[in-house]
Amino acid sequence: MVKIADIELPDFPLLLAPMEDVSDPPFRALCKEQGADVVYTEFISSEGLIRDAAKSTMKLDIYEKERPVGIQIFGANLDSMLEAVDIVEKSNPDIIDINFGCPVKKVVSKGAGAGILKDVCLMESLTAEIVKRTKLPVTVKTRLGWDHDSIKIVEVAERLQDVGCKAISIHGRTRAQMYKGNADWKPIAEVKNNPRMHIPVFGNGDVNTPERAVEMRDKYGLDGAMIGRATIGNPWFFKQVKHYFKTGEHLPPITLEERVEAAKRHLQMAIDWKGEKLGVFETRRHYTNYFKGIPHFKEYRMKMVTSDDSKDVFAAFDEVLENFKDYQFVS
Repeated sequence: MVKIADIELPDFPLLLAPMEDVSDPPFRALCKEQGADVVYTEFISSEGLIRDAAKSTMKLDIYEKERPVGIQIFGANLDSMLEAVDIVEKSNPDIIDINFGCPVKKVVSKGAGAGILKDVCLMESLTAEIVKRTKLPVTVKTRLGWDHDSIKIVEVAERLQDVGCKAISIHGRTRAQMYKGNADWKPIAEVKNNPRMHIPVFGNGDVNTPERAVEMRDKYGLDGAMIGRATIGNPWFFKQVKHYFKTGEHLPPITLEERVEAAKRHLQMAIDWKGEKLGVFETRRHYTNYFKGIPHFKEYRMKMVTSDDSKDVFAAFDEVLENFKDYQFVS
């Protein structure tokens, strides 16, 4: 069993990573149904929260069926972060997660996200003050370091633990790498193998097959996997990994009927949550993966990703079901 403070999780839990414009309530609901043990919100700007910006406050929406759920915030100003914590607490999440890993320029340029990797002392002090501010467990998501020459993740993790961080998720790339190259899990294993570490250490980056999840668990000895891009348009990934853990075999391919049903539910939940326009727009990125592998699919994909009317998108789903009913997916 793995524990984040008093939250009990199964051995080697699978966590849905916070992803901007991806890990919203509809998608989190689908992932939870398919076996995600912990889900995280999109990352939320502390400055946006304290200004009551609509896009930021909307991201605070969480539902009972998601639990345990973490709300992730980012920022570099202590007062703003503490005020944001007070706002987040009102949504009653199970976990508050601090983003010290986002590599995007507009975040980093403000000293937030991965930008804070240049100032480990600030990283430590921010975490310490947030821990003091809330009774909720505080966790951190970060990267190996700013660049290859400044990797101090073993020391960083130890210092964050010492000020009260209850778990750490580490992406196996530096900020300089962005999402290029391969994730390096060896430094994450060094954090886990540090005899002073006693909080869960979760690995993130390139967990894109069940075999890779097994490797992270058995070869690198980590406590769990935080999974991001492999789940886009594929909420079944959690179920596939757990089936492989249990049996050593791949789950039979997800059928076309299941894919269409999930895509329809995803779109409808998105519309119900954020309205027709945004609901249609923000689910588009998932469709290529929902139907990945189908030959001569471009015509249908274009209907799905260019239409602003949900009726047209639902009709495209039905066309796919009718015209490709004999297509066999491979695992």
